[in-house]
Amino acid sequence: MSHALDQRTVITFALSAALAVAAGCNQYSASPYGQQAGVTLSPQQQTAIAQQTQQYQQRAATLDHDNQELQSLLAQAKQQSQILEEQVRATQAQLKDTTDRLVAMQTDNDQLRGRTSAMAASMQTHAQAEIRANNTLLRSLTITNMPGINVRQDGDVIRIELPDDQLFNFGTAQLKPGAEGLLKTVAADLTQNYPQQLIGVEGHTDGSPMTSPQYPTDQHLAIAQAMAVYDGLTRIGGMPTRQLFVVGHGGSHPVVSNGTEAGRARNRRVEVVIYPETMRR
Repeated sequence: MSHALDQRTVITFALSAALAVAAGCNQYSASPYGQQAGVTLSPQQQTAIAQQTQQYQQRAATLDHDNQELQSLLAQAKQQSQILEEQVRATQAQLKDTTDRLVAMQTDNDQLRGRTSAMAASMQTHAQAEIRANNTLLRSLTITNMPGINVRQDGDVIRIELPDDQLFNFGTAQLKPGAEGLLKTVAADLTQNYPQQLIGVEGHTDGSPMTSPQYPTDQHLAIAQAMAVYDGLTRIGGMPTRQLFVVGHGGSHPVVSNGTEAGRARNRRVEVVIYPETMRR
């Protein structure tokens, strides 16, 4: 833009000079003796000066138009620069938020792995205990009278099915309102009827593909839900931590077909499994 203004200034100056010369030459010219004498330009000279003047005017108009376009482009560039700066700031804020969330998720995963390792070590210790079959494990449980709760004998163990939709928001390991009351009731039943038996907390899903970054596979979700029930039974229900262990099966152990929505809902569950083995004192 500065170059265009310089050219315009030069042309304007040249135009002014040409006009002044043309006007002066039509009236006077300097004589060698310092006297002014009238001089008349020929038609050819006047035509040449007029053409040159017209060219200067056209070039000045062109430069003025170019200058306006450059000013418009400069304004647009400034506006785009401001928009880009705002986008960069927004991207930086999103990146920080994503980084914070990843750090939090990593912390949660580390804690989950630590607790799972502790449960695995506990399971190994329990496996070394003497297993004594007990066919009288199935006793009167008040939990059997609750809607949606299925209690069944499975060989030498008793399985209490806790439906997913009574415990969690769909696809998460977050306990729903009222779920703590259910777990408290289960814990009271177990404490009264099976105070010494080993108890497994098994997470099950319907095997559907996962879309949550927090739970990349159904195995992750099953373990997280089992851990949430484990926390509820021990923290809310007061059961001894050494009495319980956690297993995440994912969708590998369905109780019915996943071909219908009702079947998938039945398979999404956490099972509290009462074993014939007792805790080591």
